[in-house]
Amino acid sequence: MRHSAITFAKQVAESFEKGQSWDILFCSDMLNLAEFTALVPVEIASLPKVIYFHENQLTYPVRVEDERDYQFAMTNFTSALAADAVWFNSRFHMDSFLAALVKFLKSMPDNQPIREIEKIRAKSSVFPPGIEELPLRPPRKPGPMRILWAARWEHDKNPEDFFAALEMLKKNNIRFEISVIGQSFREKPEIFNAAKIKFEDNIIRWGYQQSREEYVNSLLEADVIVSTANHEFFGLSVLEAVAAGVYPLVPNRLSYPEILNLDGIEDTEHFFYDGTVEDLAKKLSSLAARIRTDKLWPASINPLKLTERFRWRSLVSQYDAAFEKVCVYFG
Repeated sequence: MRHSAITFAKQVAESFEKGQSWDILFCSDMLNLAEFTALVPVEIASLPKVIYFHENQLTYPVRVEDERDYQFAMTNFTSALAADAVWFNSRFHMDSFLAALVKFLKSMPDNQPIREIEKIRAKSSVFPPGIEELPLRPPRKPGPMRILWAARWEHDKNPEDFFAALEMLKKNNIRFEISVIGQSFREKPEIFNAAKIKFEDNIIRWGYQQSREEYVNSLLEADVIVSTANHEFFGLSVLEAVAAGVYPLVPNRLSYPEILNLDGIEDTEHFFYDGTVEDLAKKLSSLAARIRTDKLWPASINPLKLTERFRWRSLVSQYDAAFEKVCVYFG
């Protein structure tokens, strides 16, 4: 975020001098768009500009608020101002970012640019990311409930609650197996080391899956995917799991009500727990009993139809139309 605008501006200028041309400038929130447009030839700077916020640096979680680099937040702010259209992956993300901007800008000692937020709001839209087509789910192999946890191994995904709920299942003699997958970094929550030992006999998969094939297999093997996240702008892994036929059990917060409680479909309220460890364990126990009777999914819900509007085959025409509209308005 600090220097990519310089590198990309140089690369684009070199390509432009060789005769390459473009219709639209599309970037993510990781680019300082205001700096980029100041550094490229005017023909590039005048292109219609769309910025896509998959995350942001103002409400992205940090362990301690004093660790937050507010210059990154300012980069998001000025980039949104420089863009002709601002797209977010969820309405939850858009609303939380714009609300946080108000508080952030009001903290400035003078010349607070609060009115600029309305300019951003007026050109903001929601365009969810798409999911790929997945293989047909094979017949379920006999055995206990298979629980999937698929997320970055970081504190904002709240793994402590997940493993605490599993401990409750063990105490109640509920049989289960787990796949705990996702990317880990140099510093990861200590709970993972302890949980690997404690649940050694329950583990099917553990850690980062080295290929797309292995990741997809982890979805096709699972019965239930659990999220305990305290931070989620969208929830792609949960959505992909549902598309693979995995039953979601997620906290009733963040972006999950938006992506799973779709169009008032009957019975989707059962996908949510109240955010406590106790309710998560209770709901998992209930699902384990339903698996034994082969009635995990309510008859009223088809998981393939549940995720239809998020598949690329459904979204691509919406994206095409939106790009065309930006080109017509600002080209």
